[in-house]
Amino acid sequence: MKHWLMKTEPSTFGIDELARAPRRKFPWDGVRNYQARNMLRDEMKRDDLAFIYHSSCEVPGIYGIARIAREGYPDPTAFDRKHVHYDPKSDPAEPTWFQVDVTFVERLRTPITLETLKAHARELDDLLILRRGNRLSITPVSATQWRKVLALA
Repeated sequence: MKHWLMKTEPSTFGIDELARAPRRKFPWDGVRNYQARNMLRDEMKRDDLAFIYHSSCEVPGIYGIARIAREGYPDPTAFDRKHVHYDPKSDPAEPTWFQVDVTFVERLRTPITLETLKAHARELDDLLILRRGNRLSITPVSATQWRKVLALA
C-alpha cells in the first residue's frame, strides 16, 4: 500500500464535502498536470491512503484522510464542453486526463497545519509539500513520513 497527499481548495471541494458525499465517495477529477496525472493513472491503487490537504485557505494543512476506492480511469470532465475542466484536445479514444475515486476515512480533530509541518520539516524527511516551488496537487508520501505526520495530529 502506498500513501499520498492530495491538495484541494476547500472553497471548491474539501474533506467536509467528501464526508457528506453519497456513500462518502467522490471522484477526484480536474487534475491537469501530467506528472500528477501519471500518478493517478499508473501509481494509485485501491486501498492506498491519502492525506487531504487544504490549500489556498486561511489555515492550509492536512484536514483529513481518504482511501482510494477506484483506480485511475478517464476523467469525463475533460470531454464535457460545459465543464470548467473541459479539454478540447483530450480524445475519449485516447484520454489525456484521469481521475480516481476516493472515500472518506476521517476528519482530523485538529488539522495538521502547514506551519506545524514546517516546524517538523527535518523529521519529515523532505516531505514534498514542504519543498519550495512544489505545486503538484498529488504527491507521494513514504510510510515513514505518513507515520510521522500522523504523530503530529
